[in-house]
Amino acid sequence: MLEHIGFIGLGVMGRPMAGHLLAAGHRLTVHNRSRAAIDELVTAGAQAGASPAGVARQSDIVITMLPDTPDVESVIAGPGGRRVRSG
Repeated sequence: MLEHIGFIGLGVMGRPMAGHLLAAGHRLTVHNRSRAAIDELVTAGAQAGASPAGVARQSDIVITMLPDTPDVESVIAGPGGRRVRSG
């Protein structure tokens, strides 16, 4: 069985990449700042995640395709994000 993948960031690169994962048969939960990209992928079979933390809770693997460091920090540690602890 293929992993359940979370995908955060559905811009110019992220949306097509997420679409390829769906086409390959993966279960996919997606999140993005703008709703249009989410709706497009939900129509194709993805699930919408309410927040980055919600995506992480539903996923075996999480992929982020974000523009730069502040965006990554916000997704991981900001409101609605999910802090990842190692060890």
